Amino acid sequence: MQKTVLVAFNGEMTCFVHVLLNALDMADKGIAVKVVIEGSATKLIPDLAKESGISGLYKKIKELKLIDCVCQACAAKMGVLDAVTAEGLPLCAEMKGHPSLGRYQQEGYTIITF
Repeated sequence: MQKTVLVAFNGEMTCFVHVLLNALDMADKGIAVKVVIEGSATKLIPDLAKESGISGLYKKIKELKLIDCVCQACAAKMGVLDAVTAEGLPLCAEMKGHPSLGRYQQEGYTIITF
């Protein structure tokens, strides 16, 4: 089975929408897919949690449990750690506060960054 992790670093909503769309598309095609929210993309979580045009995509991703984790260090730096926690999203911090992409490689995932 193909395994892909989509890593969202970019904090622009239009870029992040592509992460959501691709994650749903891959899941629909039977690809094991995980989303990691890193860097300035973490600051989008409070807006995604609100009712908006793309919140439906975000909610679907959450329902399918495709968000593997949010970077704890970056969420703290962007001032959204409480919002991430309130959303019930898992945090990763195994690499000095950040998710380890090496872990995903060891698990056989192809890494795509946005």
